[in-house]
Amino acid sequence: MYLPGVGPKKADVLKQELRIVSYEDLLYYFPYRYVDRSRIYSIKEMDPGMQHIQLKGRVTSMRTVGEGRTKRLVAGFTDGSGTIELVWFKGLKYVKSSLNNTSEYIVFGKPSVFNKTINIVHPEMERYEENKTRLQAGLQPQYNTSEKMKSNYLNSKAIQKLIFTLLQSYKEKFPETLPAHILERQKLMLRNDALRIIHFPQDLQTLEKARFRLKFEELFYIQLNILRLKNQRSFNIKGHPFETVGNYFNQFYKEHIPFDLTNAQKRVIREIRRDMGSGRQMNRLLQGDVGSGKTLVALMVMLIAADNDYQACLMAPTEILANQHYETISEQLAPLGIKVALLTGSTG
Repeated sequence: MYLPGVGPKKADVLKQELRIVSYEDLLYYFPYRYVDRSRIYSIKEMDPGMQHIQLKGRVTSMRTVGEGRTKRLVAGFTDGSGTIELVWFKGLKYVKSSLNNTSEYIVFGKPSVFNKTINIVHPEMERYEENKTRLQAGLQPQYNTSEKMKSNYLNSKAIQKLIFTLLQSYKEKFPETLPAHILERQKLMLRNDALRIIHFPQDLQTLEKARFRLKFEELFYIQLNILRLKNQRSFNIKGHPFETVGNYFNQFYKEHIPFDLTNAQKRVIREIRRDMGSGRQMNRLLQGDVGSGKTLVALMVMLIAADNDYQACLMAPTEILANQHYETISEQLAPLGIKVALLTGSTG
């Protein structure tokens, strides 16, 4: 069933341009920015240098000017403090039929000057009474759209109206996807509230809370899936168990280590030793600041491989760094009698 305002043609454009094929897809098509429409200015406050302005007033006149490519519809607009011109170059017949001089309108757009007269070209216009609740929201969403979408009457304002219609028609709460204890511990907004606020926020504070909730949910399930795949891999992909922590490791640790290990280094080495002895594949990212001793940790777990009669390879992103590691490790392992070799692109 199509959403009101969407027929087969528009549905096909949404599918091709945005991959939107369901109500949920549309709901999760978030604005890329917001425009503050909390203030209504008067015409006498207008300045051509303004990025945009919002006015409330009435249409006083309409006339068609020019021919061919310069043909345009020009409407007089007043709010009691002054008069400006509203100009359209496209959709003249539609615009003319949709406006009257009895209704009060909200006008939004960028001021400009033509023939010493301030005007707004292709303004956004809506009847004030019909849209009072929505238009009084401080922050108005702006959605990315393509030229094909715009040519099919699916600009940012149209997407906004579709999502507004969807939210208005769905009175029930959107199901929660996170456990209650996580919501409480992280002080997260409910999913139902976040999905409604992300499209039509009242202020920046609630908008940020909605954004955080939805970002947290996305990352939470990404991380959960990573952990699931990790567990599957650890059981399905078997590796060699490095059960022995022998002379190489112990002698280096007791007699030749160049400095005392930090508690964090000791903890990481213990964790890696446990994984290496499990008989399951290990994938780890060792994170630390420059000079924090990551290479030393890598060297010590390589010694565990040597204690179990295996070779170990330390890969470096550049040949210069590979040479530096080779020189340092050769010097450190010389007392243990372990052979260290360097293999680079230039050595063949």
